[in-house]
Amino acid sequence: MEITKNSIIGDILDAYPETAEYFFEIGMHCLGCPASRGETVEQACAVHGTDADALVEKLKQAVK
Repeated sequence: MEITKNSIIGDILDAYPETAEYFFEIGMHCLGCPASRGETVEQACAVHGTDADALVEKLKQAVK
C-alpha cells in the first residue's frame, strides 16, 4: 500500500497498525472513531493543524 495525503487513515492503520503512534504524536487520539475510518490524512491534518506532507513522510519511513 502506498501512503499519500489521500490515503484513508483507517486503511493505513489496518495495513500498518504500528503507525498509530505517529497519529497520536500530532494529537489524533480518536483513531477508533468512525470519522477516522473514512478520513484522509490530508483532511485529518487540516482539522488538527498539522502538515500533511510531513506526516506522510514519517509514515512512509516507519513502514519501510
